Amino acid sequence: MKRKLYKTISSIICLALTVCLLIINVYADGAVNWYCVHRKDHKQPIIDNTLSFIEDFGGYYIDKNHGDDCDDKVIYLTFDAGYENGNVEKILDVMKEEKVTGAFFILGNLVQKNPELVKRMFEDGHLVCNHTYSHCAMVNKSSSEIKTELEKLESLCNEQTGYDMAKYYRPPEGKFDRDSLECVNNLGYKTIFWSFGYVDWENDKQPSFEYAKNKILSNIHNGEIMLLHPTSSTNAEILGDVIRSLKAEGFRFGTLDELTNEKIS
Repeated sequence: MKRKLYKTISSIICLALTVCLLIINVYADGAVNWYCVHRKDHKQPIIDNTLSFIEDFGGYYIDKNHGDDCDDKVIYLTFDAGYENGNVEKILDVMKEEKVTGAFFILGNLVQKNPELVKRMFEDGHLVCNHTYSHCAMVNKSSSEIKTELEKLESLCNEQTGYDMAKYYRPPEGKFDRDSLECVNNLGYKTIFWSFGYVDWENDKQPSFEYAKNKILSNIHNGEIMLLHPTSSTNAEILGDVIRSLKAEGFRFGTLDELTNEKIS
């Protein structure tokens, strides 16, 4: 009896510690680390009520107009691109061949070192969006500091490519707070989070092709905003297969302009 009681108490303590750690992770230093809860059977993920304020400041993480029961099946391909290692160009080649477009959230480094690659993104019909100039978390920053980060990248991109960036923003590291979202919203940006992502950014720890394809396809849901890193050699190899598999399942690929129901580029 005592052993059972001790086991119950231990379970309760472990659960409480887990909850406390989650709260610390989410709210440390006044910042929030983006996350959503995945569900089985290809249902749309959900977010905690404490994160719902993102929608008050032009934030999106999923297409609610294309829910679980919607016959029109749509996926939004988005990429966080900070540099080129040969794989970004491969990703663009695959997307051109498959005749699909997406959104690339870029950094200043990519524009400085590979302006022709960024120019190609525009000319291939992709949206080129703002991931900040330096990839510094925008939490606990003044409005002027945030504005400088965004506008510095906008100016550089226009100077180097001749094109204007779309007014979409993704927080570096997925880290944000209420003030930063309000600031970028006041600057005319929509903040784009994601409803699916996986550990694909570590170049020396790339997942196998089969693991990655299974991870992506087993978590597909309607209205999904998919986050991939185009520097991933695995993603460069499997993207064509993934796109063809999704097309075979009846999915089409939408744009962020469609997602936000307005053209703001």
